[in-house]
Amino acid sequence: MNFLTKSIFALAVCLCATNFLAAQSNVEFDEKNFPDKKTLKEARRQYENGNDYFKQASDMQASELKHFIEENNYLPNGINELGGVGLEGFRMALDEYLKANQFNPNHALLNFRIAVCYYNIPNQKMMGLNYAEKAVKLNPNVDPMVQYYLGRLYHLHSRWDEAMTAYRAYQQPFNAKPNENQGDIADINRKIGECLNGKELMKNPTRVFIDNAGAGLNSGDPEYTPIITADESMMYFTSRRNSTTGGVKDQDNQFFEDIYTSAYSGGKWSTPTNLGKPVNSDDHDATAGISPDGQKLYVYRPKNGGDIYESFLKGDKWTEPERMNKNINSSDHESSVSLSYDGKKLYFVSDRKEGGLGNRDIWFSTMDEKGKWGKAVNIGAPINTIYGEEGVFVHPDGKTIYFSSQGHKSMGGYDIFKTELKDGKWSEPENLGYPINGPDDDVFFVISANGRHGYYASTKGDGYGEKDIYKITFLGPEKPLALSTEDNLLAGISAAVKTVQPAATVEIKTAQVTLLKGMVTDAITNKPVMASIELVDNERREVIATFTSNSASGKYLVSLPSGKNYGIAVKAEGYLFHSENFDIPAVATYQEVVKDIALKPVAVGSSIVLRNVFFDTGKSTLRPESFTELDRLVKLLQDVPSMRIEVSGHTDNRGGAEMNQKLSEARAKAVFDYLVSKGIKAERMEFKGYGMDKPIDTNDTDQGRQNNRRTEFKILSK
Repeated sequence: MNFLTKSIFALAVCLCATNFLAAQSNVEFDEKNFPDKKTLKEARRQYENGNDYFKQASDMQASELKHFIEENNYLPNGINELGGVGLEGFRMALDEYLKANQFNPNHALLNFRIAVCYYNIPNQKMMGLNYAEKAVKLNPNVDPMVQYYLGRLYHLHSRWDEAMTAYRAYQQPFNAKPNENQGDIADINRKIGECLNGKELMKNPTRVFIDNAGAGLNSGDPEYTPIITADESMMYFTSRRNSTTGGVKDQDNQFFEDIYTSAYSGGKWSTPTNLGKPVNSDDHDATAGISPDGQKLYVYRPKNGGDIYESFLKGDKWTEPERMNKNINSSDHESSVSLSYDGKKLYFVSDRKEGGLGNRDIWFSTMDEKGKWGKAVNIGAPINTIYGEEGVFVHPDGKTIYFSSQGHKSMGGYDIFKTELKDGKWSEPENLGYPINGPDDDVFFVISANGRHGYYASTKGDGYGEKDIYKITFLGPEKPLALSTEDNLLAGISAAVKTVQPAATVEIKTAQVTLLKGMVTDAITNKPVMASIELVDNERREVIATFTSNSASGKYLVSLPSGKNYGIAVKAEGYLFHSENFDIPAVATYQEVVKDIALKPVAVGSSIVLRNVFFDTGKSTLRPESFTELDRLVKLLQDVPSMRIEVSGHTDNRGGAEMNQKLSEARAKAVFDYLVSKGIKAERMEFKGYGMDKPIDTNDTDQGRQNNRRTEFKILSK
């Protein structure tokens, strides 16, 4: 018999068996139900092999489940929450079961176990529903857990009413002895509540586009935990590709985690590159967070139960990640982190038990005067619940936190929530809604500073691999249809969005933050300069944050939440300092300011505008907000004791020339007197008023006149 004849014969046997068995209800693996012994033997061998793998995986999962319940006092939503225990066993069992199912598709227990295997494989769990339905149809009592898994699979398919019916059927035996089954009853009630939440949220979907971030970013392997810089220019994420550092696989036959990076340009993400060593090691390395300016990267490594490491961008190289101190890391599990805009608070997720409220909680630590992280504090209610919280992300506006939770009004697993700081208290968390959230886990969400785009990892039908990174575009409220470009439809950077053709203004609630970014260079050579950038609260006369421009590129990025008057001081050794002032009202929405700063070397003839020296209108009395800026000038004169300077005052052209001359000279004299009061010898300085004779901008606009009203100093000698 040749190969073709053998193949046709084998196919005929299978078809014969399938047609014979299809007419049955529940069909056992017995001789009477098979056309011949050979077919039965092969089907039974595959079924029993599957049972062996299934038992191994189930035993591993049961052990971990027992530990999980003891630790957390509730039932998990599946293998994901158990850390993937038994995953490879379920995969191997499924492979054997599907072969056996070709011979006997009407075996209730086989269908049930196929459904369970699919459910425990993250990127295939949705495929188990048909098998679970068939198992119940063939034998409603095939397994005590069959209604539970049927409910879970209906739940994942957003078939809310059918899920609740199955959950109640599973729960019914427990209701007879409620005192003995409190945990199971509470778990099912929780899941029924999630279904009710899901039904409600789907009635009023959030206006968003959710798109796969593309094949350029995603691959056939898992991608997850995306993190972005505040201006959305760089992304770092975790993947398990064959390009992993060390090329090692774990017990589930997956490559170890590595961190990859991609740049955003021209509306798309570039082909990712592996960060390589020293950030990636031969063990697991995953993204945990990034500072808003992109200069600090937080790395998760599974050591000591799971710890957070910190790496710094020095030029174009990342430093060796260093384990963060004991106030951040513990003997328990720490995962995601997020740094506040000023770098003074670090929010992170930990499952430490002392002081905790649930499975995993959000904590924070405040940096002390020595630059060390202080004792961890539980952020508490209403953010933390008795269930798990994960994926904390603090928006650069300084008052909004996004996080994932299994509690609150979740529609299943982890949902993404938002809370805002109001009058010193965090608001009741708000579910971001459907379709951002679904019935499965939605976690590790980040959002750009302008509030336009969010990113997270999800398992969807249009994915390239097990998990892909998705881009969320937030839309404005409903408005009349008009021919326009995408940018006109999106929530923009101003408080109003207009169509191309005249239309009514639509108010958009946008992020209240200003991003200041640019490059710091040498004014003569135009080469990048690594400079210290101080952010000052002028009203409180306090340096609230210090940043550093990148030594290789000169780039810097500073977040300025609305509602303050900020002073910016840029300093580098051998250069005169540069200052900027930003008065951002509390009602200001998102804006992005690009400011390239050319630092002038300390040289005779160099002059600097003191942008954070303030006087009341028409007066020459220094306002207290000026003192921080003037103290920098004092420091410069102390550092270069031979330097002589001229302090000059300037006005705009409003008012008479004589009045402006007197006012400008009086203001220069006020600065002179302040410097003398701080110990600078009078003979090292001159003061002069130039009135309106030396404008640096137009006098035809408010901004131009403001620029012309200024105080300067010029180096006369060194």
